[in-house]
Amino acid sequence: MFIQTQETPNPNSLKFIPGRGVSNNGPHEFLNENETEIPILKNILSINGVTGIFLSEDFLSINKSQEENWENIKHLIISHLNEYYEEGNEFIIDKKNQFDNSKDYGDIEKKIIKILETKIRPAVAKDGGDITFKKFKDGKVTVVLKGSCSGCPSSTLTLKQGVQNLLCHYIPEVKEVLAV
Repeated sequence: MFIQTQETPNPNSLKFIPGRGVSNNGPHEFLNENETEIPILKNILSINGVTGIFLSEDFLSINKSQEENWENIKHLIISHLNEYYEEGNEFIIDKKNQFDNSKDYGDIEKKIIKILETKIRPAVAKDGGDITFKKFKDGKVTVVLKGSCSGCPSSTLTLKQGVQNLLCHYIPEVKEVLAV
């Protein structure tokens, strides 16, 4: 099995593309091995220098500490992934989607979510990250950045010049976009 890696705008994040399913239950992020019982995630998070894993439908973004060198840990991650898939596993997170429809969003919030999911999220995913809606209040949209976007030096620029400009263009009520 050949696992591709791809650099991201964040020098401390690398995108791993196994060519197989990663999560069929939406995106997930794990920042330490105590947050999961999934053995492969625990193994990767226990590698010295690994600070987080973001899982999407068909890729993983792994974040490392600034002090650690990719050459010291990349081959270990690939080895864990190869072993996992060679054992016959189809997904790392294999659950039916359980989308929470219980939130009662207003019209503006629904528009914001639609733009985030259709226009922004796919572009962010190409760089190994994810963006999700948190809230809208007083003209301010709050979003959560995950994966490669978390801690990326260019995420502030992307947020202001990309996400904010796009949302303000389509939804005049939006005045600012903030990340938590």
